[in-house]
Parts: sequence; C-alpha cells; structure tokens
Amino acid sequence: MRYLMLLWSLPFCLAAPATDTGGMEKPLLTLGAMADCQHADQPDAGVRLYRRSPEKLKAAVADYNGHALNYVVHLGDFIDTDWASFDTLEPITAALKHPLYHVLGNHDFSVADDQKARVPERLGLSSRYYDFTVAQWRFIVVDGNDLSLHGWPKDSARHAESARLHAEHYADKPTWNGAVGAEQLAWIEATIQAAQKAGESVVLYCHFPVYPLDVHNLWNADEVVAMLERYPAVKAWINGHNHRGNYGEKAGIHFLTLKGMVDTKENAYAYLRVYADRIEVEGVGRQEDFVLPLKP
Repeated sequence: MRYLMLLWSLPFCLAAPATDTGGMEKPLLTLGAMADCQHADQPDAGVRLYRRSPEKLKAAVADYNGHALNYVVHLGDFIDTDWASFDTLEPITAALKHPLYHVLGNHDFSVADDQKARVPERLGLSSRYYDFTVAQWRFIVVDGNDLSLHGWPKDSARHAESARLHAEHYADKPTWNGAVGAEQLAWIEATIQAAQKAGESVVLYCHFPVYPLDVHNLWNADEVVAMLERYPAVKAWINGHNHRGNYGEKAGIHFLTLKGMVDTKENAYAYLRVYADRIEVEGVGRQEDFVLPLKP
C-alpha cells in the first residue's frame, strides 16, 4: 500500500525510505496491531458489521502467523456487547503463535454489572493497566476506563466517583469516553521516568485517543498530553475507538488512531516495524500506511 510520508520541518527528523534498502535493513521490532474487532451476535448497524468480525479476526490471525512478530496488540473493544461474545473470539486468538496483549475498551464492559470486574481476567490481564519491555522499548498499556460510566458496576464507589467527576468537570464530554485517574497517571509518569533513565523508548497503548482534538478523546486528554510532552523518551501514543482513524503530531510525539476492524467489508489491521529512526506502519485492508520519524 502507499505510505503517507509524515515530513516535519524540525531539524532532527526526516522521513526514512518506506522500504528496506536492498533488503539489508532489518527492523528492531515487528509488531501486529488491530483495533475494535467489536463482535456481537446481532444485526449490522450502519457500517458496523458485527457478525463478520470473527472471520476478519481469523484472517488477521492467519496473516500474523505467517510472519515473525514480537507480539500482537488489540487496542480495545474486542467485543461490542454480551459476555458470550468473548467465547466466540477467544478460540480464534488462541491460534495466534505470538504473544497477545489486550487494551481495555469501553465496549469490553458492555456486559452485566456482576460481570464487569471479571472482564480484565477474561482478556488474560492481571491488571487493568500495565507495562512490558522488549529490546529497549517500553510499552505502557493505559486503562482509559479508569474513571468512566461504563467500566464499573453502577453501585460501586468508582462509578459514583466517575459520575461526580463527569458532572463537575466534563459535562460537555461524551459519557462513552472515560478518564485516566490520578493514581494511574502518577504510575504512567513514574514508568516513563524509569524507562527514560534506563535509555528506553516509550510507546503508549490506549483504547481512547488524546490528540488531536476529537469527540472520542479521553475526558482529561489535555492533562495526559501535557505530561507526555515532558519526556523525550515518549515516541508514540497508539489507540483505537475512533473507527475512522486519525493522526496528529505534537512535540515530536506521534498520536495514531488505527481504523476499526468492525466497520468494513474488507479488513483493517496493521504491522508496526520499529527502526532506530522511525516506525513504519503497514496497513492491511482499509488501514493506511504511515512512516513516523522518531525524535532523538
């Protein structure tokens, strides 16, 4: 597919060639990334083709299995609704030959209240947010449902706190988004600081975007972006949620929204190839390609 060459006027970066020169250059990491599989056994709603998602997920898994990958990440909204939807998708991802990391989306909590606490474990997570390191790259998985009106049982203290926060500070923001709470935000910053001290580069994964300005963004997106800008180690924030996809750059940080798998008769997922000076995004189906030059 064609590459969208993102050329900056800053002196420290130039877009690298979209393909390896003479087949000699090899990426430091090769990753698989997809967003918003969003399966449910229900009729289509506009462009959302819920019952076609399992076959598209199966095709993506088969494609990924034909490549040497460090891991695959799904950026949230694995299901659209109902606990049984997990049961349909889990055998498909079980066939994946690479490690799979999940990010929690808002629709992943579209289950009965007494099942909400079990969602992270159902996706193989011991914590709602976490980090891991591969070859001097630190990957931070953010829970954008930390404060939300969908991610917690309605009779819980966390839901009450979220409702108060939304009413007092974010009443103009959609209730189907969420926010990163103070405790998690402090953890993210401490993790970035540790990574930077160790000479690691940082990529953050979240279901929700934070930049550029968009109706899908976290309630406290500005606060999150302001924190990220303080650290040269931060290279990218990659998310789903906005099924149309999006892209922005701020302070040398790439903010990339992958297109939703559920919204197309074809497919939508990507390969991320990480080099010393850039990240190449190779899209499949309706997902565009990008070259993202890295700040030093």
